[in-house]
Amino acid sequence: MPPPSPLIFSILCFLSVFIFTSSSTPNTITLPLSHLFTTHPSSHPFHTLKLAVSTSLTRAHHLKNHQPNPPKTQIHPKSYGGYSIDLNFGTPPQTFSFILDTGSTLVWLPCSSHYLCSNCNNFHNSPKSFIPKNSSSSKFVGCTNPKCKWVFGTSVESRCCKQNSATANCSQTCPAYTVQYGLGSTAGFLLSENLNFPGKLLPDFLVGCSIVSVYQPAGIAGFGRGPESLPSQMNLTGFSYCLLSHQFDDSPETSDLVLHTSSSDNKRTNGVSYTPFRKNPSSKNPAFGAYYYLTLRRIVVGEKRVRVPKRLLEPDVNGNGGSIVDSGSTFTFMERPIFDLVAEEFARQVNYTRAREIEKKSGLSPCFVVSGTATFPELRFEFRGGAKMSLPLTNYFSLVGKSDVACLTIVSDDVAGPGVAAGPAVILGNYQQQNFYVEYDLGNERFGFRSQSCKTRV
Repeated sequence: MPPPSPLIFSILCFLSVFIFTSSSTPNTITLPLSHLFTTHPSSHPFHTLKLAVSTSLTRAHHLKNHQPNPPKTQIHPKSYGGYSIDLNFGTPPQTFSFILDTGSTLVWLPCSSHYLCSNCNNFHNSPKSFIPKNSSSSKFVGCTNPKCKWVFGTSVESRCCKQNSATANCSQTCPAYTVQYGLGSTAGFLLSENLNFPGKLLPDFLVGCSIVSVYQPAGIAGFGRGPESLPSQMNLTGFSYCLLSHQFDDSPETSDLVLHTSSSDNKRTNGVSYTPFRKNPSSKNPAFGAYYYLTLRRIVVGEKRVRVPKRLLEPDVNGNGGSIVDSGSTFTFMERPIFDLVAEEFARQVNYTRAREIEKKSGLSPCFVVSGTATFPELRFEFRGGAKMSLPLTNYFSLVGKSDVACLTIVSDDVAGPGVAAGPAVILGNYQQQNFYVEYDLGNERFGFRSQSCKTRV
């Protein structure tokens, strides 16, 4: 009989120890204990032991709390006053530019070889089109697909399906959509497609295939509240960005859009002030359900609080009034009653000469003739919970063209009077968000911000 192999020999030795030392107490195993450390003549034994304890704890914390780096993409400042991100759809992937829009929900792109965009000659580059037939993963969304209801509501089947007493015959596709965006609009059909995000593939992503648009420089990535939005389809717990200061040019500089996929457990990002999101009003207008409402308590110019009536800063039962934050708007909008109070306070505190002609030409007001270094009162927004957003001067006063005239970069419409027109009364635009780290913490239902240079990666 040949001698046992080394492995078998080791097992036999182990069993011999077990057999000869386990008879004293039932259901227990007694083995000889080894030393935690062997004394080395050149080191203190407890130093080695403490190091082992420390590294073990560090490793345990890493394994228990380790989270992969969140997916991110680059944000590009654009000449049309917005910010865009690049997304890849299809198999093989086709790359497209999308406007980052927290005020809408649908993700759509220019689609088909027959795509038509009216009044788009003002934009430097004509958007290229997604070609569904070039993608093996592209499918039309059917009328009975639950995702069709995301856009058209629960009654959509009765609109596009033929029902009879015996069977339900519904092979039709989901109806065509039409979405309005201020000056522009878009229309098309819904597709189910692969979204190829860096380090993450999302199959069956609902995306709009637009075949006609009006005044749209690119597709739109809806980041608002709604099941069809990008954050909802990616199951994000939040997202954050930092918008570079733009000069209405297509700058090659970029900053980060970070998508948060794990719970923050109410943790606060260093240096960030938070205010809770306000519950969306239960309005008949479905668009109001997509917005991120904030509770704006006070507007301060210099050290003077602008006496805005409370009823203008809180939405009523119809969704009129209140404040939202919107990355798709360029300049912050205020309803005329609020804007007039703010503009009058600036005019009262500023000693420069008014530039009335520039006001007429630019549509901005008030404007002032300045020379050398200009000094203006601080503008501060104060939110529920104590969060205060003190804007850098360049975020609310800018030189117009090559002149020596500086204008307030907040806008209003021509609707005057004490009341509030339809919709939010204050819309915090992207121009006022420049050089702020901005966080939409969806898991904890709060909005955070921190002033910083967006040339520094976050």
